[in-house]
Amino acid sequence: MPQGKRTAQGAAGGLLGFVGLSAAAGLLVTAAVTPALAVTGMTANNAMGVFNSLPEVLKIGQPMERSNIYVTKANGDNQLLASFYDQNRQEVGWDDVSQTLKDAAVSTEDPRFYEHGGIDVAGTTRAIVKTYVVGGQTQGGSSITQQYVKNVLVQDCEQHSTTEEELQACSSEATTADGQSGMARKLKEMRYAIGVEKQYSKDDILLGYLNLANFGSLNYGVETASNYYFNKSAKDVNIQEAATLVAMLNSPSALRIDNPDGVANGKPNTEENNWEQTKERRNYVISNMLKEGKITQEEADKAKDSKIEPDITAPSTGCYTAGGSAYFCDYVQNVVKNNPAFGDTAEERSATLRRGGLNIYTTLDLDLQLSAEKSMKNYVDANPQAISKVGAAASTVEPGTGRVLSMVQNTKYAAGETDDPAYSSINYNTDYAYGGSSGFQVGSTYKFYTLVEWLKEGHSLNERIVDAANRNPSVWNDSCAGGTYNFTYPVQNFNSQYSNSVTALQATKESINTAYLGMARELDLCKIRDTAMDLGAHRADGKELDKYPSSVLGSNEMAPLTVAASVAALGTEGKYCEPTAIDKIVGPDGKEMALPEQDCHQAVDKEVANTANFGMQSVFEGGGTGAGAAVTGAEVYGKTGTSDHARASWISGGTSKAVTSLWIGAVQGDASMYQTYFNAGTGHMTKLYLWRDIMQQAINEFGGDDFAGPSETLTRVPQTQVPDVTGLTVEEAQERLRSVGFSWAIGDAAESSVEEGKVASTSPAGGASAASGSQVTITPSSGEAEESDVPDVRGDSPGDAAKTLSDAGFSVEEKCRTGDKDDDEIDKVVGQSPGEGSKAKDGDTVTIDVLRESC
Repeated sequence: MPQGKRTAQGAAGGLLGFVGLSAAAGLLVTAAVTPALAVTGMTANNAMGVFNSLPEVLKIGQPMERSNIYVTKANGDNQLLASFYDQNRQEVGWDDVSQTLKDAAVSTEDPRFYEHGGIDVAGTTRAIVKTYVVGGQTQGGSSITQQYVKNVLVQDCEQHSTTEEELQACSSEATTADGQSGMARKLKEMRYAIGVEKQYSKDDILLGYLNLANFGSLNYGVETASNYYFNKSAKDVNIQEAATLVAMLNSPSALRIDNPDGVANGKPNTEENNWEQTKERRNYVISNMLKEGKITQEEADKAKDSKIEPDITAPSTGCYTAGGSAYFCDYVQNVVKNNPAFGDTAEERSATLRRGGLNIYTTLDLDLQLSAEKSMKNYVDANPQAISKVGAAASTVEPGTGRVLSMVQNTKYAAGETDDPAYSSINYNTDYAYGGSSGFQVGSTYKFYTLVEWLKEGHSLNERIVDAANRNPSVWNDSCAGGTYNFTYPVQNFNSQYSNSVTALQATKESINTAYLGMARELDLCKIRDTAMDLGAHRADGKELDKYPSSVLGSNEMAPLTVAASVAALGTEGKYCEPTAIDKIVGPDGKEMALPEQDCHQAVDKEVANTANFGMQSVFEGGGTGAGAAVTGAEVYGKTGTSDHARASWISGGTSKAVTSLWIGAVQGDASMYQTYFNAGTGHMTKLYLWRDIMQQAINEFGGDDFAGPSETLTRVPQTQVPDVTGLTVEEAQERLRSVGFSWAIGDAAESSVEEGKVASTSPAGGASAASGSQVTITPSSGEAEESDVPDVRGDSPGDAAKTLSDAGFSVEEKCRTGDKDDDEIDKVVGQSPGEGSKAKDGDTVTIDVLRESC
């Protein structure tokens, strides 16, 4: 700060202060020529003792440097997505700074830099006498090494101060030049300078100085300054550009060449006057370069005659610069902020991103990303009216690694809150803690967890489900809640069709609600929840997964990225890998850093995963809920889902190489995806077409292997012997059949010797084996006709049995039942209806069940 003239008394006081407080400076100035003397203490006296008591070793930490997020293009080149910084700095090596720029700095800031031992004797002596003895405006005189020391100390203040007040106090202490505090600071700076000279080479010190210095606003270091002001690297600047940059070191805020309202030395310094004050200082630098023999007279004259012509390349910070990849960038940013690998607290992790100089190379596949962005825009983003009501998001991951390959949504990225419905700061793809929402009901997508648990418990994909048509199930098993409990949960099927003869495979293909609740009733709700968690399922809001009966049909709210990673486990034989967005991190020292830990584990048995995969392939076949999303070129599997009132509609699945989970739904109000229209139709249909386009691009790019195929055991057709219910009431017969797992249908009454109204026969007949859970038709008796005994033909060959029954006056109907080829009863009658001991009318049909290897 400028000081007024001092009185004689003031000058004397300054002199005494100079002698008393900084007598060591005199010795230090002498020692600067031969710094070894100051180190050995051979000229020690009281003043030198004061000096020697000051710290010598300066802790030079890593300067604040911007972090960059990159995506790798198909040709292997890296493309910058975004940068984050408090100080826009990019450190460079010695060879990346032009000699012209180095010469400009040394010629102007410290011409004797390569000769002294850290302190410029003449300059320092002149500055001390003028500032502290004679009095007047504060003088310079610091060597480049001293300036470097000061910048290091200021940088340390900026990195470690927790409040603005603390920063101001720390910076003031590191830079003050006033009074005795200024003299004390100068001594400390000089002491540090000698220590730095002992520890580092001159070139290292000069490079450190140029990398650390401020060049106006948030531009730090010559590389950033060169790029910002002249749109070129520091190794490519010419004489006048180098001189302009060095000129700004004198007063970065005043002499910067980008401020339309710039003022320097009380005079305008703007583009209108061609940055007159900066140009004056620039020409001073050029003169110094000429004086020191670094340029010729002709070069100096030409450089001085040139105009200052900035080519401002505005730096960018944050994810908004990443275009359509901004939400993925935001996810990467939040990965850093949430992972302890980058700091102990959220504040430290955020600081690491803004100051740590990380180069983060991501998993994003640019070709797939751009294609997905285009598809999203074509199907959803093109309808501005719908944007305010409907959101859409899709995440694609690589099975077996969890690498996030693409991430898109229908809104444009905003870093903060906005009233514009076309923009959103919320990433619909991710959990709340990672910049996302609290999630969306996944609907029937969640059924695949019940399917996996069904198979884990030994049930078959071809097993028929008991009570598959029950619209008011009420008995549930939950081991976490103490066992069985009663709770009526009314449910409907989408197509309003209900059948008691449904297999798990059919229930999956057609997404039958009542059938899946029937499966859940044969299982443990707690175990279904645990299986889901093993496969990476979790709520987007961080709360515990629900395990109520409604959860079987998808009441839990999840994020598309979570669902994608979870479904992907079934594409790689049950190996779950949590999503990862980072392939490599290179630190500011150029060394590769350890990546954050990732959870990859075998979530379910391979045979279970492969069989579930096989079942979910049927979703894309004719009659499946995902048939409209069928792709070509690779086998695909997956599951669709629709939430309550169709507020959310999902499709999740893919190939062995890529799995995409896509959600489209209401973000405001209760818009139904069956009634909200886009270019291609309703939201319900749009999800199919959009998923198809994204996955077709993934197949075109990555291909896909055939899946391993299902387990024979888990696709068997379980057989159960049909009980003989002849003679029972219809109600008794129904209960008996239900008790062993069969469903039933009531056929037309038939004449029979059995009492009217009771069961005359069943099909399959009592004693025969039939698929577990399959339907048995009950034929009531009309109680008419004369009767005769029905011969027992069980164990006979089909031909012999038919002859015996025909001879007795009965018609014969043969039904085939499959069995094991090693069974002794193959090609024999294993059941009949009416059975042995029954009576029947002449001409009545006797049904015989014949066991065959195949039917």
